[in-house]
Amino acid sequence: MKIISKITCFFLCAALLLPLSACSGGNGTSSAAAPSAAAGSAVSSTAAGKTITVTDDAGNTVTLPAHSQRIAVCNIWPLPSVLAVFFDSAKNIVGMSKESMTAAKNSLLSELYPDILKASTGYISGSSVNLEELAKLKPDVVFYSASTKELGTQLTNAGFNAVAVSVSKWDYNSIETLNHWIALLSRIFPDNSKTKIVQETSNQVYQMVQGRVKNLTDGERKRVFFLFQYGPGTIMSSGRHFFGQWWADAIGAKNAAGGIDKEKSAAVNMEQIYQWNPDLIFITNFTTAAPKDLYGNTVGSFDWSGVKAVQKKQVYKMPLGMYRSYTPGVDTPVTLLWLAKTTYPKLFADVDITKETKKYYKSVFGVDLSDRQAQTIFTPPAAAGSGI
Repeated sequence: MKIISKITCFFLCAALLLPLSACSGGNGTSSAAAPSAAAGSAVSSTAAGKTITVTDDAGNTVTLPAHSQRIAVCNIWPLPSVLAVFFDSAKNIVGMSKESMTAAKNSLLSELYPDILKASTGYISGSSVNLEELAKLKPDVVFYSASTKELGTQLTNAGFNAVAVSVSKWDYNSIETLNHWIALLSRIFPDNSKTKIVQETSNQVYQMVQGRVKNLTDGERKRVFFLFQYGPGTIMSSGRHFFGQWWADAIGAKNAAGGIDKEKSAAVNMEQIYQWNPDLIFITNFTTAAPKDLYGNTVGSFDWSGVKAVQKKQVYKMPLGMYRSYTPGVDTPVTLLWLAKTTYPKLFADVDITKETKKYYKSVFGVDLSDRQAQTIFTPPAAAGSGI
């Protein structure tokens, strides 16, 4: 297999942030334009048939087939899951990253949409994209991270209809990011438009949570620590410029590592954690670690026994619905409710998280979840964090 081009694909956080793809033979063009997440789209007729023109998250004007059928994703890892729920089908997703596939195999996504497991991952290996292999998938549209401009240029020059999607443009605000992603997809795939219902529902959940935590005194606000990645020699968390900070702010809590002025994930040590002494610890699905690993000090030589959250058994694994919930995704409103209820159980005592999860998926996406399916979101397997 000949590698035509190797392209560095950064994950957002790890990138958490994560992936999608494009099309060959193309009608797509990319040129500089004023960034506008709310930019509209135009449909026109050409000799080759109808096309649609949109402004992507990088401000590029991109012309695509009006009815794109084959979708590939590069380095926006959560996007395949968003697409599957957006369409209520994974049949059109022909390619995505291995990291996205790992999450799919270990989440509700593959149970609801088994076709997602048919998607190719062979055109992406680590941080490299094989354009020749991608071309074999004949994608009509390819999604990539807006932070990797070089990748966008190479995809466009190779004839793919490349669309940039951003995870950081809205300062890691997961609600705003989800709303803009759905708005962009709704412009590209207007027959499946869900812009209004997603924005109304996600904003309603956010405002409800804000309304309940707004009167907390400084002393009542819990200090939370997000364990983003964890290994024998590594502890990664979120400083003030990453998702952990937004989640903490959104639920009226304090980000224990918020004093770290670094974008994306930040390496921390046990001495810092002892000083912060968080009330709760939330472990993401970008690591295989579980609460028992902190309670039993089973990883490396780290000793968590002196940390308040560990002493009081207030360590929790974050949800895994359609994708790893630390990042933006269709699960974001549900994750926000779960975090708020877990952090302040008395303030949200009336919230039945299983009921709210089923209601959300049914009313917004028309997806019927059983009680069992809804509950599995909150008991994710460790394997979802492997290979990151």
